[in-house]
Amino acid sequence: MAKPKRRFVCSSCGSVTNRWQGQCVDCGEWNTLTEEAPATVFSAKHDLSSGGRAISFEPLDMPGKALVRRSTGIDEFDRALGGGLVPGSAILMGGDPGIGKSTLLLQASAKVAQAGGLAVYISGEEATGQIRLRAERLGVAAAPIKLAASTSVRDILTTLGDMDAPALLVIDSIQCMHSDQIEGAPGTVSQVRGCAFELIRYAKENGTALVLVGHVTKDGSIAGPRVLEHMVDVVMAFEGERSHQYRILRNLKNRFGPVDEIGVFAMEGHGLAEVGNPSLLFLSGRENTIAGSAVFPAMEGTRPVLVEIQALIVRLQSGATPRRAVVGWDNGRLAMLLAVLEARCGLNFSSAEVYLNVAGGYRLADPAADLAVAAALVSALAEKPLPREAVWFGEVSLAGEIRPVAHAGLRLRESAKLGFAHAFGPEDKALSGKNGAVKEAGGRHTSVQLLPNLVDRILGGE
Repeated sequence: MAKPKRRFVCSSCGSVTNRWQGQCVDCGEWNTLTEEAPATVFSAKHDLSSGGRAISFEPLDMPGKALVRRSTGIDEFDRALGGGLVPGSAILMGGDPGIGKSTLLLQASAKVAQAGGLAVYISGEEATGQIRLRAERLGVAAAPIKLAASTSVRDILTTLGDMDAPALLVIDSIQCMHSDQIEGAPGTVSQVRGCAFELIRYAKENGTALVLVGHVTKDGSIAGPRVLEHMVDVVMAFEGERSHQYRILRNLKNRFGPVDEIGVFAMEGHGLAEVGNPSLLFLSGRENTIAGSAVFPAMEGTRPVLVEIQALIVRLQSGATPRRAVVGWDNGRLAMLLAVLEARCGLNFSSAEVYLNVAGGYRLADPAADLAVAAALVSALAEKPLPREAVWFGEVSLAGEIRPVAHAGLRLRESAKLGFAHAFGPEDKALSGKNGAVKEAGGRHTSVQLLPNLVDRILGGE
């Protein structure tokens, strides 16, 4: 048997190298190489073509037992999951420290236990006394949750094997778990991968919904090997600014439902409260119409959410370099949109500072926000308020064309529900037909094909 060799694994892309270096040569990330336990290297050639156990094949249309989702008792959590917990599924939830991951999962565990399901909550970061104090503050101290504090995966699986399989198993967090069969401290690549594999295998074999809490790095990604996100069925991110009250539970991967669904919560004294209509939360404080404000109907999965986009233009008197500041939107996309407004519409932003903000700390990734941002910028530049009861949506091309976007009907229906009777957006036959979404919502839709036409309407005060 040959001498084991040292190997270093990149936690971002999984690349393997024989020596440590500051930057990964494959993905370019810095300080992501960690040493892994040496694997046993055999000099003889491995032959895996025989000696194994034959596997059985099944037809694709073979009838099977339907999986019945279990509700967590929290509607916004169920919405983000795609309808509830799937038995045997593995869920990975990440988020910044103190954002409310443990609070939400403790509330969900209490709801499941009160509904008659067996809920097990195992913490590797806190003592059971600390969790009881939180439960008292949340008002769920009487819930029949099985609570434990442990970091040994062997002890956890041995205990679970001697009892009925729980309906919900929460591990807080996977970076604290440790296996005595793997070398290395808790949190290393090999430990996280090995512990997660054993816990997921238990969940699959026993039909238990498993939730793994994951730490995040300073750039917001889940710490540990990227393969962990491939191993689980659902990846969720708990987002929010500490200076704001709201929290968003975002679905990034889901093998059992739609992706990009969100659940909205508000942090209150007794824990996380559900926000049934997030549009009212992000549109609060719009009593007076001011220049540079536009309302955009965003889509989060299958859920429309209305948000306010605010722009401010400051003319510079000296020859200083103008500043571009963006909060809640892509900085590169703002630069592209400013270039289109200057090249196609004849507007001058080169001698002005541009500030763009999505109200409420909300973060937009929907390309349909281009038209709303453009309207807010033109309104701020001309110091003319936009129509109060209007929404704006559409993707802007480099040629200044307004391109169609997905789910236009849903955007309009949500807008009409909140009192917005006028919409500016791309031309869509489904919206203007005999039974189109505009007529159904009781609103009016103005088709915009070119960005210069829209600019003329705003500057003309229409």
